[in-house]
Amino acid sequence: MKIIVITGPSGSGKTVLSKKLLKVLNNSVLIKTDYYYKDNIFIKLLSLFKYDIYDRIISIKSKEIIKTISSLYNKENSILYYNYDFIRRKSSRSYKQINQHDGYDYLILEGIFAHRLNINYKQAINILCMEKKEICYQRRLKRDQLERGRTVNEIDSKINKSWDLFFSNLINYISNNKFISINPSNNNSLKMLIKLLKD
Repeated sequence: MKIIVITGPSGSGKTVLSKKLLKVLNNSVLIKTDYYYKDNIFIKLLSLFKYDIYDRIISIKSKEIIKTISSLYNKENSILYYNYDFIRRKSSRSYKQINQHDGYDYLILEGIFAHRLNINYKQAINILCMEKKEICYQRRLKRDQLERGRTVNEIDSKINKSWDLFFSNLINYISNNKFISINPSNNNSLKMLIKLLKD
């Protein structure tokens, strides 16, 4: 099973890209790191004082993501997945019964934390989604209001900090691993990426 890691700042097109790859790559499965946010009292208290807590690795269930990946690698029939309600800030989990036979060909791991987990990135296909900051902001403005119940003021207070946090934590990843930089809204780049993955 090949792991495809899709990372990039918020609003850069990671979700759009992962959904497109899921459709064109046969026998593939998707794990979104956004679905693994913690909802414990500690994180909720921290969020009252530290507005950017959900842009920090401490806010997600890293070990649970690794367990899900391991279950897929081991071709287990019962896979534990997590989901996260962004309005209620509540995490839930469910087991999916999957008849894997020979297993999946591709695991797509997507999210702002996808490049910061305890996996071997040197054996992964690493994709960095890049887009202009203003376009990312406009996308996040729309998404966070509709899907996450945030106000414009809340989004404005977070955008610059989350942008800086992402890129400060990207340095080690891009210094030590081969990666493909792509703008998912560029159809030619997308076609080239799909061809590269299928070859």
